[in-house]
Amino acid sequence: MIEVRGLTKRFHSPRVVTAVDDVSFRCEAGAIFGLLGPNGAGKTTTLRMLATLLAPDEGTATLSGCEVRQDPTGVRGSIGYVSTTTGLYGRLTAREMITYFARLQGVTEPRRRSDELVERFGIGPFAHVRCDRLSTGMRQKVSIARAVVHDPPILILDEPTSGLDVMVARSFLEFVEQARDEGRCVLFSTHIMSEAERLCDRVAILHQGRILADDTLPALREASGHRYLEDIFVHFVQTARDEDA
Repeated sequence: MIEVRGLTKRFHSPRVVTAVDDVSFRCEAGAIFGLLGPNGAGKTTTLRMLATLLAPDEGTATLSGCEVRQDPTGVRGSIGYVSTTTGLYGRLTAREMITYFARLQGVTEPRRRSDELVERFGIGPFAHVRCDRLSTGMRQKVSIARAVVHDPPILILDEPTSGLDVMVARSFLEFVEQARDEGRCVLFSTHIMSEAERLCDRVAILHQGRILADDTLPALREASGHRYLEDIFVHFVQTARDEDA
């Protein structure tokens, strides 16, 4: 469902910085692909390109048969994107926000769909509260509901549990697992190794915009000689830093 080939992004500020450097990977339907890396590794830039929020300088990215530069509208219709900045409209209530995006996405019965998602994500107790008055956890629930309002086959999740309390984060991880079981393709970035270890069928480790490793957890254990994902992550990143020194 997601195929990325040679994706590259450079920024000029003021010198040229290559944030994503010739990145390639695949994410299949019914699977969770984890994108891991230290701060500044290029995770968010990669996901923003896949969500058509940034234009790649080189390479291609195809999602559900739509290429991000050739058919950005098709890509947007096939993805649900959740980031650390929820981007909700403060003057709308939680329910109004979900209904508004249902209409934007061409959902046939937007109010009915909004009601379904309010119930599914436990938004009912604050459904009539303006978004600018919601807590972080409440805002994230509304952001997730907004992202899946059109029932997309692909979810792109950029550190979605950042800043959430334990109960909300646990509920969200259960939602991600359910999405995989429903046959969706989930691309998931996180700094929390226990989340990746629990969720991901396959992980890629990014460092300075380059992929150092891309495989299943058992294969990465064998390649690194470590059992736990945190140690595997440190092994590959530290090896890359030693080679760059």
